[in-house]
Amino acid sequence: MIEQNNTTKDLKFYSQKSIGLATFIGGPLAAGYLIKENYKALNQGEKGRTALIISIIATLIVFGSLYMIPESIMSKIPNMIIPAIYTGIIYLIVDKIHGTILNNHDLNNYPFYSGWRAAGIGVISLIILVAIIFATIFLIPDEVYDTYDAEMEQFTKNEEASLAFYDHINTEENETLLNEIDNIAIPKWKENIEIIKRTNSIEGLPLELVNQNKKLLKYSELRLEAFTLFKNLIIHETDNYNTELNRVHNEIDVVIESLN
Repeated sequence: MIEQNNTTKDLKFYSQKSIGLATFIGGPLAAGYLIKENYKALNQGEKGRTALIISIIATLIVFGSLYMIPESIMSKIPNMIIPAIYTGIIYLIVDKIHGTILNNHDLNNYPFYSGWRAAGIGVISLIILVAIIFATIFLIPDEVYDTYDAEMEQFTKNEEASLAFYDHINTEENETLLNEIDNIAIPKWKENIEIIKRTNSIEGLPLELVNQNKKLLKYSELRLEAFTLFKNLIIHETDNYNTELNRVHNEIDVVIESLN
């Protein structure tokens, strides 16, 4: 074969396929490292460092986003889909920035690092990611959970006290029911809303608890709305509020399901 380009004759690169393999195993971080090495071979170290930084940011975005997706949704996504997506994106990026150089290098039968070496770097990247995830989980101070759990204990007590109303609907007089709504149910759910706001201000609150709080806040607001509707229904002695009550109770059921 006639050599069309001798500029990379004495250089060694990671091929697109090798970078794709490493990415699939170890995520964008592995891709960033290998791209950095290719830039380094081309004596473009600054671009390589930029690529590595971008890969770190991309890794944080990818895994941060996955962390925020509810488990009920994640369980329905095949395990290979997400790695396949970001691997495909990385493959296209490599093709755009180094595709021509790597193709010419290959056509001239110049050397590449082995796929096994790239896969090994992917495994190292995976180990780093797993270590960071576990460190993040276990380094969260116990006081954060203790404080949160104490607040949730009061939240649960308020919930139980207010929901006793449903046991009394068909057995108590309207005056007693109104008294229970005004003095127990509504105040308890207003307090629960304040509890959620307080826990949101806990320093270092894990993301899963932040997401849980969003649902609990919605749940509390719906409960407060339901008891307000019950109050109007009793005061005005009309069924006009039943449609709204059914809607609210359906929304409550949806929130409860998402919390399980």
